[in-house]
Amino acid sequence: MTSIGGAQMVDWNLAVATATRLVRPGPDISREEARAVVAELRRHAKASEEHVREFTRMVPEGVEPEDTPVLVVDRPGWIKANVAGFRELLKPLLAKMEDRRPGGPGGAVLGAVGGKVTGVELGLLLSFLASRVLGQYETFAPATRALPASADGGGRLLLVAPNIVHVERELDVDPHDFRLWVALHEETHRTQFTGVPWLRDHLQGEIQAFLDETDVDPMTFLERLREAAQSLAGGRPEGEEGESGGRSLVDIVQTPAQREVLGRLTAVMSLLEGHADYVMDGVGPGVVGSVSEIREKFQQRRAQGAGRLDQALRKLLGLDAKLRQYKDGEKFVRSVVDEVGMDGFNRVWTSPNTLPTKAEISRPADWVARVHRKAES
Repeated sequence: MTSIGGAQMVDWNLAVATATRLVRPGPDISREEARAVVAELRRHAKASEEHVREFTRMVPEGVEPEDTPVLVVDRPGWIKANVAGFRELLKPLLAKMEDRRPGGPGGAVLGAVGGKVTGVELGLLLSFLASRVLGQYETFAPATRALPASADGGGRLLLVAPNIVHVERELDVDPHDFRLWVALHEETHRTQFTGVPWLRDHLQGEIQAFLDETDVDPMTFLERLREAAQSLAGGRPEGEEGESGGRSLVDIVQTPAQREVLGRLTAVMSLLEGHADYVMDGVGPGVVGSVSEIREKFQQRRAQGAGRLDQALRKLLGLDAKLRQYKDGEKFVRSVVDEVGMDGFNRVWTSPNTLPTKAEISRPADWVARVHRKAES
């Protein structure tokens, strides 16, 4: 994205360079061990396809697995992939912020300086996240020479090898079981989007609607990024003292119209994340011998975080909301499947109208009543 005077609101190249330079090194592992881990993760990703399809009864429509590639990456690779995705997805928001920047030479200078500052701060945040993500299905991934994606311009599965090795060692669990367990979760996301043809466009439309309604001053946006970056350097986000203090980055871009969109987005993400957790645990006992131990230890790790700084950043970045999505969404899926079976649950994928609302995620019986009983009456 270009902007007035050639300056960008975010210097994306600087963001990549900063994050790559600052990201913590991965676990100590020999070259031979690393090759073995990469090969095993690729095998598990392939094996997970059939396990997930059989359990969910979701069959991709017109999309073969090779159309959405599986990439085993290191931390810098994850950073590059996510910067490319952010750059694509945030174009409308940054274009709007660009329009509000003062014109003339002063505005161009402000843009050049601000773009570099924002690039550094975004790099700081990405360096923090890059050591924590185990895997990710990139729905809106632009293809590059180093990072291929599906032919239609979106879709690839990333498995972050050093992070998986780090967590399996930290939890002291069977590494082969843990790698397959992670692959099952991420493969479920790939199955969701390849098995439900309208889902990607629907989600993209909701995100763009959210961004279209954003009315945020560029300096406010930069200030929120700065708060997050300062917390990495030992500072404290504003309002962190109290239980209800502190805001996430999403909080600054919520108008009344956005709150409606955000409610729908929250419901969809809760469904997708909860469904992946449910499938991971459902398939697990048959193919992952130590699944109970892995699940228990992983849940404890997920809930506790890594300390006060980690908890503050999770709140600021909105990651606490993501943790709730796993929990609430899994309860929704489990309750619906218990009541109407897997085929009954799969009606959720019929159209955008059969997706659960945010309220229905907390009250699964309401979704069953709306979708099943109306259809049967």
